[in-house]
Amino acid sequence: MASEPVARAVAEEVARWGAMRQTGVSLRYMMEFGARPTERTLLLAAQFLHKELPIRIARRALDLDSLPFGLSTKPAILKVKDWYVESFREIRSFPEVRNQKDELAFTQMIKMIRVRHTNVVPAIALGVQQLKKDLGGPKAFPPGIHEIHQFLDRFYMSRIGIRMLIGLINTKMSPMTVARIASEDARAICMREYGSSPDVDIYGDPGFTFPYVTPHLHLMIFELVKNSLRAVQERYMDSDKLAPPVRIIVADGAEDVTIKISDEGGGIPRSGLSRIFTYLYSTAENPPDLDGHNEGVTMAGYGYGIPISRLYARYFGGDLQIISMEGYGTDAYLHLSRLGDSEEPLP
Repeated sequence: MASEPVARAVAEEVARWGAMRQTGVSLRYMMEFGARPTERTLLLAAQFLHKELPIRIARRALDLDSLPFGLSTKPAILKVKDWYVESFREIRSFPEVRNQKDELAFTQMIKMIRVRHTNVVPAIALGVQQLKKDLGGPKAFPPGIHEIHQFLDRFYMSRIGIRMLIGLINTKMSPMTVARIASEDARAICMREYGSSPDVDIYGDPGFTFPYVTPHLHLMIFELVKNSLRAVQERYMDSDKLAPPVRIIVADGAEDVTIKISDEGGGIPRSGLSRIFTYLYSTAENPPDLDGHNEGVTMAGYGYGIPISRLYARYFGGDLQIISMEGYGTDAYLHLSRLGDSEEPLP
């Protein structure tokens, strides 16, 4: 554990770097720059990240210090801040990147930092749950509580920007393949929780590809399919009828790639539709706790699946729409914009 003078010095350095101006990078530039990587371009990228990442990471650490309603003091939030401060220290302690050997070592460190931050979203979601519990539940929420939702949208949007800088764009991503893998992962969670799972039928052109970020699409489809499987499973688990499959349709449009996920899980009451896109809403009565870095994925509980999926879609100019027919089922429309056309800098 760092001594008080060391901790104070680190805090001062975080504040100094967090006040610096970040450099905007567009998706088009990233795709053109990374299309044909060479030793020189890899070295230039590492040198840029060596200077840029401390600014962006320091800003996120400072954001976590200024959360409303005491959210900054929750154990899960303090854990996340520790991750950001540790990553900041590691990058600032790394010597200047001068050659290929330095670039390889820097890249390896960045990979480890990316792994460290894998559970930021569920950890923050747990902090929100801890706050909700302390406040006495949704009925006791004080006025202005939805400031938290606005903060989290900004925080997660900036986090996506950081992960884009240290991640990969797949120029020939197959949405059919991603849908199949995400569905299999969601069905495995459903099987673990309920002992069985509805089928998932996928329709579309298996040869169709377009530029996108594979982990982002996997997360969106996984969360939406997981919700659909849970709804169908719980509606039919005590029924003599065979549970109907969840259906996924992938369509290649002139403007968007659209993925429709449909279920017959009974739908969502109209009064609840406005709440499903907030981080303060969860369909589970007793959300599971998080313990350590390897949190298990559950069918429901943290309340971030749908809002974070919409945020991922909107980050690249797309959107997520939920249409429900109470008493029948729900259709989720995931609209995805093709990457590479945007000149707008990443948040």
